[in-house]
Amino acid sequence: MKRLLALSVAALALAASPVAAQDIAITGATVATGDGSVPIENATVVVRDGRVVAAGDKVAVPAGVPVVDGSGTWVTPGIFASITSLGLVDVGAVSASNDIRASDSPYDAALDVAPAINPAAQDFGYSRAGGVTRATVTPGASSGLFAGQGAVVDLGADYDAVTERRAFQHVEMGERGASLAGGSRTSVHAMVRNALSEAQYYVEQGEWDEHGMLTRRDAEALARVVTGEQKLHVTVHRAADILSVLSLREEFPRLDLVLVGATEGWMVADRIAASGVPVITAALSDLPQSFERLAATQSNVGRMVDAGVRVAIGGYESSGDHPRSLPQMAGNMVALNRVPGATGLSWGEAFAAITSVPASIGGLEGRAGVLAEGAHGDLVVWDGDPLEVSSAPLRVFIDGVEQPLDNHQTRLRDRYRTLDESELPPAYRR
Repeated sequence: MKRLLALSVAALALAASPVAAQDIAITGATVATGDGSVPIENATVVVRDGRVVAAGDKVAVPAGVPVVDGSGTWVTPGIFASITSLGLVDVGAVSASNDIRASDSPYDAALDVAPAINPAAQDFGYSRAGGVTRATVTPGASSGLFAGQGAVVDLGADYDAVTERRAFQHVEMGERGASLAGGSRTSVHAMVRNALSEAQYYVEQGEWDEHGMLTRRDAEALARVVTGEQKLHVTVHRAADILSVLSLREEFPRLDLVLVGATEGWMVADRIAASGVPVITAALSDLPQSFERLAATQSNVGRMVDAGVRVAIGGYESSGDHPRSLPQMAGNMVALNRVPGATGLSWGEAFAAITSVPASIGGLEGRAGVLAEGAHGDLVVWDGDPLEVSSAPLRVFIDGVEQPLDNHQTRLRDRYRTLDESELPPAYRR
């Protein structure tokens, strides 16, 4: 245990060249594999060459692999955070440091967040210290319905953060979309269908319709959406709007849809489940804060999961820039089971909703968010149950490389914990 608590790797500075992966076996820990199953007590996790070799209670440690006693700790896959702004903003109120939206850009769908992502942004280190190892970074819509193309990142302490650029397209089709489209959902659907039709024309004819509404670059970007090569994340909340979005596949059958928000999803959960379309949403969104969310309930996630919908708890609305709070949100879903009449999640379901499910939606099924053979060696060693708010990471590994846990907040903490008050200006002295 003492060896575990003493971080064996010094804080790593952001480096241009990758650090070599470590071989490590952690034994005697409580292990949650992230696949929805219950945690396994007195279990072992083995990582070699940056990949998980095995995890379970009957795992033998290969010869030559360093062993760490994990007694009293929990070992899990890293948190996979969906719908974040990681690396796109340093200070939200300072426009020069905020790249989430491009309100004056001539492009919409063609916008690509990947070149703008800054791994040195404070939210990277802060989130990594909270156990987040991978995430999707999503642009925000401002001048048009289509926000642009999001990316998949890892939170390793280096400059190679983007692991997949142009991973998905994002579009607003609820009340927010209506405000951007001229004030009505009728315009939203007309504009989205027109855009997809122009993209379809680009695919079929191999040329851009210069008389259409899309720029050439936007048509090129949406061409990958209509062919199903790129997922389409659709922000929508009202039950009727959800069904309207699902019906898009009647005209564009190859669309690979993901619903984002879906506050009233529980009302049409059977229809969502039948469609096979996954959902990324907030855990406990229960306020009727707009007309499209009048049926908001804390049981939304639990009811959709019970109906067979794949649901990821993501950073939508609540933790886009600080996704380290996702374990707390998942834990709240477990606690919800104790509320009479409410529908929550089991521990395994809740943990999967912030690990394997969002990883699968993000295109990394079986490769992230799970402790399974061949998966990325993303491990988090916790000092207790990760879904309890009092627990914290002790060690974090990404691709088998141990990561620094220091960040701006910890440095401020350490600075003021040891500050010599004799150096304070007179006005601050007692």
